[in-house]
Order: sequence, then structure tokens, then C-alpha cells
Amino acid sequence: MSRRNAKGAEAKGADPRWTLVACILASSLSFVDGSVLNVALPAIRASYGAGAAEVQWVVNAYLLPLSALLLLGGALGDHFGRRRLLVIGTSLFGIGSLLCALAPSLPLLLGARAAQGVGAALLLPNSLALLNAAYSGERRGRAVGIWAAAGAAAAAVAPLLGGWLVGTVGWPAIFYINLPLAAGAILLALLFVTESRNPGAGRTDYAGALFATAGLGGATYGLTRWSSSGAFDAITGGSIAASIVLLGAFVAVEKHRDEKAMMPLTLFADRCFFGLNLMTFLLYGAMGAAMLIVPYVLIEAAGYSPIEAGLALLPLAILIAIGSPIMGQLAARIGPRRPLTVGPLVVGAGMLAGLRIGEHPSYWADVLPCVGGIALGMAVVVAPLTSSVLGSVNEQHVALASGFNSAVARIGGLIATALLGVVLAKNGAELIGGLHGALIVSAVVSVAASVAALTLLGRVKMKNA
Repeated sequence: MSRRNAKGAEAKGADPRWTLVACILASSLSFVDGSVLNVALPAIRASYGAGAAEVQWVVNAYLLPLSALLLLGGALGDHFGRRRLLVIGTSLFGIGSLLCALAPSLPLLLGARAAQGVGAALLLPNSLALLNAAYSGERRGRAVGIWAAAGAAAAAVAPLLGGWLVGTVGWPAIFYINLPLAAGAILLALLFVTESRNPGAGRTDYAGALFATAGLGGATYGLTRWSSSGAFDAITGGSIAASIVLLGAFVAVEKHRDEKAMMPLTLFADRCFFGLNLMTFLLYGAMGAAMLIVPYVLIEAAGYSPIEAGLALLPLAILIAIGSPIMGQLAARIGPRRPLTVGPLVVGAGMLAGLRIGEHPSYWADVLPCVGGIALGMAVVVAPLTSSVLGSVNEQHVALASGFNSAVARIGGLIATALLGVVLAKNGAELIGGLHGALIVSAVVSVAASVAALTLLGRVKMKNA
């Protein structure tokens, strides 16, 4: 194979528009799954007679492999071929979705959710990498914008569709809808997408991926057990202690591998890069907790149907999709530090507005101010944050920095979900009180994200698309 072919130009007459469609279909699997599951959790819990810890694992069995393996998934695509890894990841996600829908027991459902997470870790970074290889210049920026907008549209529609399916067909249907998306993405990729790879860039850091997964798994298990039972016993303590050791081993491996590491530690010497990722962890952890607990409580304690809960979340995707391009342009003029400081404060204010939610809430007076405030704050943050992460590193580390920041956002959600057991274990009026406590804590964490942006970012640069 020639050098030109190795970088992705081997298919004569290949139309990059098919690559865009295939990547949108594949990545939509993750976007749809992330937003549709929250309205289905009460039904899943009821069907299996599950407890609080099991409900947490329905979410975290997916988030754990996704967050831990996201960087490795991109590196494998660089090394073995991005189209190949996209097809493998999408196939694994589709198989996992089918197994989720058919799972006769909760352990099998959790195993299938983990398979979905591994699949998403393979398909997400490689879908974007294929777009970068298929397009150049302004066309690349336009293609990435369409890809992101399609993801936002899928996230907006998914809770409505998922709520309707849960209420009329049953919760397994939310996993069946993944199958045509997966089949379409695989077919288009095999027929029309040009292979793309860059073997020299592939950081196949298997030891680092193993320690990261095991360390995050130990922390998640220990925190989930602690939050759901309220008791810090020997097993909980041992799990958390083991996770600290394993994550320490991960850091040691990354230090030893230096620039060949899955996550080169030299990047953290940059104050802005560290600050942006700390802010991401805090803000997305707070938002992940709120967006899981609000629809859950609306269904379980406030009498909402699944489709009504899906409708309640609609402003989130709409405001982010509309507001992000506007804020991206504004931040390019005034700099990202102010939006990244103000946005988390708006998110926190939206969470505090959720304290109005009671057993019989009015959507317009009680629920919308909460969801709308969170959505408005995230619309202020998303575009400046993405551009700032890319601008905080050298050109050769742009893809790595983007992937790491995405993984950090999911780790924030992973840890937040692990800590929600104390709320999910409650019922009735106590569940409303648990919601209020979770929203207060999330608001405080959002303020901490704002402080991180204010104090650590300095004169952070932005990178244009």
C-alpha cells in the first residue's frame, strides 16, 4: 500500500459525504443511549425488582469502559485502521443493545451494557478521526459541525422517543432502536468509507488502559456500595484502597512510557490544560447527577409518565444546540475565560431552581426553571470549553487532548452516579428530599467548577474549528 493510501485515500472516487453519514449514524448510538436511558431507569428497576445499587450500575456499567477506554479506542484506530475499529465498535454496540433488550436477568443486562460501553469507546473517537481524514480546510469544519449538530438533534429526540416507547411498548424497545442505526452505519462504512490509519501515532498503551479500567472500576464499586448502603465497611474500604493503588500504577505506567503513553503526563504541566480538565470533571459530574436524578424523581415521586419526563428534558438539547454556535463566536471575541466562569454559575442557579420541585410540581413554574437554567449554562460553556481544550496543547496533541477531555467528562458522570445511591434508595416524599439534597451538592460543585475556571485558566487560547 502506498503512503497516500495508508493515510486514507485508497478508494478511488470515494465520496466523503458517505463518510459523514456513516459517522453520524455510528456516533448517534452513543448520543441516543446517553439521553434515552434516564427516562427508562424506573421501568428497568421495577421489571427486575432492583435496588439502588443495581440502578446505578445500569448507568455505570456503560460509562466505566467508555471513559476508561476512549483514548485507547482512538489509538487502536490510528494503528489498525479507523474504519475497521468503527465497524468493530458499532457491531459490538449493536450486539450489546440486542442483548440488553433480551436480557432475562439484571446481571446479563449489566454485562450487555458493558459491551455497549466498549463499543462506544471504539466507535466515538474513530468516527471523528474518519471525518478529519475525509475532509480538509473549511469543509472539515463544516463536516464536524454537521456531525455535532446531528448528535445534538439525536439527543433532543431520544428522550421523547424513549419515553413513548417505555410507556407504550416497554423499556426493551429503547435498545431495539439502536439496531437499524448500527446496521446502517456498518453497511455504509464497509461500502463507501475509505480506510484511514496512522500507525506511528497509535498509542497502544494496553497496560495503561488495564490499570485505568481496574482503578476506575474499584472506585466506582466502592463508592456505589457506600452510597447505596450508607455503611463504609471493609469491602467498601478495600475497593477504594485498591482503586487508589491501581490508579497510582496507571500514573507510573504513563510516566514510564512518556510520549508513548495513552495520556502523556507532560501535558498536565500546562496550568490551563489542568484547569480545563478539572473544570470539566466538576461541571459534567454535577450535570450528570442532576440529569439522572431529575427525570427519575419526576417519574417515581411526582407522577410523570416516561414521555412527560422526556419532554421535560427537551430544553437541554435544544438550548445547547442553538446557543453553542453563538457562544463560540462570542468567546472568540472576548476570550473563553469569562464564559467558562459564568456558565457553571448559571448551571448551579438552575440546579437551585430545582428545589421548587415537589410531589405535585408545575412544569412551567417548577421543572422548566431547573432544566432551562442548566441548559442555558451548558450552552454558554460547551463551545468555549471545546475550543480552549484544543488551544491549550501543541498541534500534535490536539486529538489526544480532545479525547482525554471527553473521557474526563464521562468520568465525572461515572463518579456522580456512583454517589447517588443514597438518593435512589429513597421513596415518596423522602425521594423529593433526596433530590433537593443532590441538587444543592451539584450546585456547590458547579460553583467549584467556576472557581477552577476563574483561577486556573489565565490567558487561555482558543482553537478555531
